[in-house]
This record gives sequence, structure tokens and C-alpha cells, in this order.
Amino acid sequence: MTEPVSTLLDRMADALRHHLSEQHVTDPALVGIHTGGVWVAEQLHQRLGLNEPLGKLDISFYRDDFSRMGMHPQVRPSSLPFAVDGRHILLVDDVLFTGRTIRAAMNELFDYGRPASVVLAVLVERDGRELPIQAQVVGRHLELRSDEQVKLRGPDPLRLDIVKLEPES
Repeated sequence: MTEPVSTLLDRMADALRHHLSEQHVTDPALVGIHTGGVWVAEQLHQRLGLNEPLGKLDISFYRDDFSRMGMHPQVRPSSLPFAVDGRHILLVDDVLFTGRTIRAAMNELFDYGRPASVVLAVLVERDGRELPIQAQVVGRHLELRSDEQVKLRGPDPLRLDIVKLEPES
């Protein structure tokens, strides 16, 4: 990767400030999707200087492949320390690929209430969408081969790696 993650986060924070200003949103709530999305959200929360505590979603039980995956050993409780109804939500994830993680996050988020709006911000957007999901704020766009995947490593420091997938046997 040519740009450090800190540069991408700075770009995202600037884009979010601009978006919020254009939409006249003064009190957004920031929500990260476990695990990488929470790491990115923590950095954005700091850069944006938000007072509201950070929300965290674990979408494990909302995934459409849950029955195929079985019980996931890393399931964490979600934490939304604010009311969702009528709030402007900034939903943050590390990588937007097929769109299925975001769909699951939206399902869980709406179980907590009906937000006024949801803005999706992702560190990396790559090709391969399977659902009509689009981020409003993107740190970097990547085109990868079908045998490649981008991974966020962290939490300190955050770094992006492109890894080659092992062929299925």
C-alpha cells in the first residue's frame, strides 16, 4: 500500500466534516463494526472530536452466512450508548467488499431504532459488490484480483495488507 493508514484516516475525517456541514448535522453518533471498523471508528472519533461515546456493533448473528459458519468464537456484545431514534449515524467499517457486512449492520442498527440518517464511511472500498451498498466516504478505492484480499491489521498501529487467498481444495 502506498499511503499510510493515518493519511487515509485524515482524508476520511475531512470528508466527513464536509459531508456533515453540507447536511447541517451537528451532533452525529459514530458506530464502528467489529473488529476493524471499530479500530477505524476510534481514530475518526478522535479526529472529529466527538463528545458522544463511540457505538460498537457485532453483526455476527446478523450475517447471512451465520448458519454455514456456525458459532463464531469471537462474538462480542454490541454497545450503542445513545438512543438511535432520530439520530444521524456515521456507520464505519474497514473494508467494503460484497456489501453483506453492511447489510447485516443496518439490520442490527434498525433493531435499536429508526435513525434520521445513516452515512457509511469505509477505510477501503474494493471491487466485487454483491449488494447495492455504496459508501459516502471512502479512504481509498482498490481493484484487486479475485485471489487477493485486503486486511486491516491493528489496532496499534493500523496497517493495510494485501494477502493472497489460498485456493480451495
